Amino acid sequence: MNYINSPTEQITFNARKYFVKRDDLLNIDFSGNKARKLYYFLKNDFPNIKKIVSCGSAQSNAMYSLSVLCKIKGLLFDYYVDHIASFLKENPSGNYKFALENKMNIIEDEVPTTFEKDVLFISEGGAVKEACFGLEILANEIISWANENKIEKLKIFLPSGTGTTALYLQKYLPFEVLTCACVGDEDYLKKQFDMLEKENHPIIIKREKKYHFGKLYKEFYEIHKELLAQTNIEFDFLYDSLAWICLEKYLKNFEKQDFEILYIHQGGLLGNISMLERYKNKYDFI
Repeated sequence: MNYINSPTEQITFNARKYFVKRDDLLNIDFSGNKARKLYYFLKNDFPNIKKIVSCGSAQSNAMYSLSVLCKIKGLLFDYYVDHIASFLKENPSGNYKFALENKMNIIEDEVPTTFEKDVLFISEGGAVKEACFGLEILANEIISWANENKIEKLKIFLPSGTGTTALYLQKYLPFEVLTCACVGDEDYLKKQFDMLEKENHPIIIKREKKYHFGKLYKEFYEIHKELLAQTNIEFDFLYDSLAWICLEKYLKNFEKQDFEILYIHQGGLLGNISMLERYKNKYDFI
């Protein structure tokens, strides 16, 4: 599995230059930040563990990657959700479909508060301290790339769910890390940071309007299509669309940009399969 030096590409979007760290190309099963956050569990054996338990949404990227991890390690996998849409149950697609094919046991219920000794619980989205193992590798790749290209003034930008990736990148990088909250609001994201590290948090760029995670927004669809047309790179609907909107608005604050932007492409493209159909059905026939 490739974990060493995912390519960094220079792109132009809306007449502005960016660099994109293509972690989406690392591995189809552990794309992007899941490859980094779960690397510790991939590299180590857990002889006393028989089952992994986690939780989140029914189309979570982490859910699918954890199902692959359990398949590789020969472990059982229980995944708790608060709701599965009836349409998805009847028409499995994306991460949900592929995780089921990997023998995931999905449970519509609250997550238990205690587990047997042979159960390993991994928090939603891989928000665990062990994630720093793979994210330090990513940080070192970025530092090496910046040194090789003689880039001294660099800002790192990436969207956040739990914020684990942004948090640990800021811990290991000498550059400013910027992020935006995609799942909850800014206060939710700060609480997620605090659960892992109390200090040295990345900068949160505030959104101009409130978005509900998983809902369809015309501006998300439009910027997704523009990104694909202008850069020939497919980005994620749920995270990247909002992130690029926030990033463009952030950069308007600078009359003169004396720094480079490195955008971390964190993958998660399996979720686009179901999202694209929803967007087409809502907006392409208006």
